[in-house]
Amino acid sequence: MTNPFYATDLHDLMPMEQALSMSGYDFMLGIKEGRFPAPPIAKLMNYALRVVADGHIEFRGTPTFDTLNPMGTVHGGWYGTLLDSAMACAVMTKVPKGMFYTTLEYKVNIIRSIPLGTEIDAIGDTDHTGRSTGVASGKIVGVADGRLYATGSTTCLIMAPK
Repeated sequence: MTNPFYATDLHDLMPMEQALSMSGYDFMLGIKEGRFPAPPIAKLMNYALRVVADGHIEFRGTPTFDTLNPMGTVHGGWYGTLLDSAMACAVMTKVPKGMFYTTLEYKVNIIRSIPLGTEIDAIGDTDHTGRSTGVASGKIVGVADGRLYATGSTTCLIMAPK
C-alpha cells in the first residue's frame, strides 16, 4: 500500500473543478497511488485506501485508543465511518466524469466488538449504480482471522454540479 499523504488544510484538498474533470474511478485511483491527497478523516481515524477496482474499494485500518467509547470498546462511529467510506467510495468508482455523489443514507450492523489494535479491512461493493443513485454494501473483516465484525448498506445520490 502506498503511504498516503493527507490534506492538512483546505488548500491541500482538490478543487471541485479538478475532481469533476475525471471519472470517480480515476479520482479514487489517484488517491491510492498518492497523486491526490487522502482525506484528513482517514488520518484521524487511522485507515488508508488499499484497493481500488471498478465498483469495489478496500480500506485497511486499526482502531486506536482515541476511537474508544466510555465503555472502553471501539465506538460505533468508527465502524460507521469506515463502512461509509468504503461503500460510498465504491459508488464513487462508478461515477462518470463531470458528476459527483454524496451519501444519502447508510446503515451499520455491528456484529461483534473489534478488539483494540486489531487490523481490519473495510470492504465496499456496489450493488447498483444508475443515473441518479448508487447502492452499495459493505463489511468489516479482520485481516488476521477473517472474522466478520460489521456489515452495512448505503444509498448515494449521484448528481451534476449546479
